[in-house]
Amino acid sequence: MTGDEGRTGPYRERLHLPIHWWFFVWSMLGTFWLALAVAVPPVVLWVATGALVAAIVGPLLAWGSAVVAVDAGVLRAGRAHIDVDLLGAVTALDRDATRLQAGQDADPRAHLLLRPYLARAVRVDIKDPQDPTPYWLISSRRPGRLALAITSGRSRS
Repeated sequence: MTGDEGRTGPYRERLHLPIHWWFFVWSMLGTFWLALAVAVPPVVLWVATGALVAAIVGPLLAWGSAVVAVDAGVLRAGRAHIDVDLLGAVTALDRDATRLQAGQDADPRAHLLLRPYLARAVRVDIKDPQDPTPYWLISSRRPGRLALAITSGRSRS
């Protein structure tokens, strides 16, 4: 376990991008802006800058807005959701186990909500016979707390 499994109750986590990714993005945009500033008229510079900012920052904000939550007997991972009563084993994974589950041991039918900037995850087995998805693999900064929230949510319902 990860040492963060002591708290129960509703769980909510936003999988936002880390600060150092934003530093990189703004550095690249600044470099682009400087290269254009010496080569094109100001109107073209500002239109191109606005378009590039919208094309890069918008999708990154959307990608980093994924929410993982457990509340009222439902697990939500991004846009997907499932009743906790339909879940089987829940396993908090460390860095190495996450890499294996997302790589060589992966099942192509699994539902994945993975972010490359988060090294740990939770594997949640699905026990619904109608669902062809064998498990969900969900990135988390606090996999122990997420696993505990899923397990305790199931025992309450």
